[in-house]
Formats: sequence, C-alpha cells, structure tokens
Amino acid sequence: MSKEFGERLLSLLKKQGITQKQLADRLNTTEATLSRYVNGDREPKADMLANIATALNTTSDYLLGIEKSDYNFPKLERLLARNASKMTDQEKRALITALFGED
Repeated sequence: MSKEFGERLLSLLKKQGITQKQLADRLNTTEATLSRYVNGDREPKADMLANIATALNTTSDYLLGIEKSDYNFPKLERLLARNASKMTDQEKRALITALFGED
C-alpha cells in the first residue's frame, strides 16, 4: 500500500490545493506523521485512513488503490451517504435537481 497510497494522497492534495500542513491540521495530527504516510514510511490506522478520505472527499478504497478511478458511481454514492448530514437543505435540493431535473 505504501507507495501507491502516498502517490494518491499527494495527487489529491495537489488537485485540491491543500498543503500537507493544512491536511495535518484538519486531521489533528502532525505534518511529520502525514509526511511519513506520503513517503511510505508508515501506514495509517483504519480510523486515520477514513479521516484522510473524508477530509479529501474521496474513499479509503481509492487511497488504497482498490478503486482505480477517483470518480465513479459507487464512490459518489458512499460520499453522499457519508456527508448528507453535513449538507444544507439548499445543497440537498440542488443535488436532487442536478440528479433528477430536466436538462
């Protein structure tokens, strides 16, 4: 897992314009610990892996290399289920309109 995990983690950080320090702060960990994950020197425990995935709006499966694409329907479905409670009513309506509205 180590090398691929680190590469995917770095790629997501770059895509989202987030520094390792910013992610470490969000995760309540140190930048050094996060750097060890990126370099493959250390593997995150399951709860930390889930927290990283949530913070980066992805899935653990993607970070672990189980899912090869960062965007696919099952992943989006899990993300929506995981984050629905954080969405405002307006965001939920917009999502429903985007999914079921007419073009």
